[in-house]
Amino acid sequence: MKTAVVILNYNGKHFLEQFLPSVVQYTTEAQIIVADNLSTDGSVEMLQQKFPQVQIIENTHNEGYAGGYNSSLKQVQAEYYVLLNSDVEVTPQWLSPLIQLMDSNPTIAACQPKLKQFHQKTHFEYAGAAGGFIDILGYPFCRGRIFQEMEADTDQYNDTRPVFWASGACMVVRSSIFWELNGLDAAFFAHMEEIDFCWRAHNSGYQIYYCAESTVYHVGAGTLSNSNPQKTFLNFRNSLATLYKNLHTFRLIYTIFIRLVLDGVAGAIFLLQKKPTHCWAIVRAHFDFYKKIPFWMKQRQNVIRKKDGFDLLVYQSSIVWMHFVRKKKKFSELQF
Repeated sequence: MKTAVVILNYNGKHFLEQFLPSVVQYTTEAQIIVADNLSTDGSVEMLQQKFPQVQIIENTHNEGYAGGYNSSLKQVQAEYYVLLNSDVEVTPQWLSPLIQLMDSNPTIAACQPKLKQFHQKTHFEYAGAAGGFIDILGYPFCRGRIFQEMEADTDQYNDTRPVFWASGACMVVRSSIFWELNGLDAAFFAHMEEIDFCWRAHNSGYQIYYCAESTVYHVGAGTLSNSNPQKTFLNFRNSLATLYKNLHTFRLIYTIFIRLVLDGVAGAIFLLQKKPTHCWAIVRAHFDFYKKIPFWMKQRQNVIRKKDGFDLLVYQSSIVWMHFVRKKKKFSELQF
């Protein structure tokens, strides 16, 4: 088929049982595939018994989100890949507006729907809300979500428009561009890989979009809980790697230095909150990043640069300052 909805799964049997029925019911115009990252919870056996219409790809080991998708998508023939988390509930007619948007403009590399919370459906969801942006220091935020502040959806973001990054929780990607950019960065394992991919797409002259006509509901933190220090490690390490790979040289040294200072502040806050393992995760993230700079340098050299992706879609101020000092809680309160 033209479109393949690919759900990457790792020990998410309970999510598949809960949410795959909505995907099957409301996705008649696409092939549905579950790519399993060597689960040990009986996911594959359950799929074979309860969802015989769903194709299964069985990966030989767990390569994380990025590597798992890269390996799986090599086995999928489609014009569009839909990367869909297993903890997402889709809605009637969720897919058609996304595909229509992609069809309308060949320079769109990827797009996302409106992402709202499954457990509080009146509010936007952390992972993508109404489209992602970054600030001048590389901190990600969304229309509808700044750090832990999630806005209620009052139709304030019902405009389909370009954004800086689309959420990996539900992202439609043009397959030709996906492979032109060498897919997701498998070294990330999980977290921030979609931001890195979208930034590389901008560098190559493509666009990323938010589609307001489509809505899905996301549980969030389904595979790796926010309380897990490994998630802190991956977020901080991968954020530094994203900056190193994509920023132009004259911005890079200054930005990494400022992030070192701010990450130190974040570590101190974790200590005050009596979360020493998360503080240590930040320290490990920095040591791991610096140790692998020769590797990230090679990754940086492989980035296709047709234009500066650090353009008007980047917030030219510090979201940390605006939120924690100036007390701005909504995207509409920013001078963007």
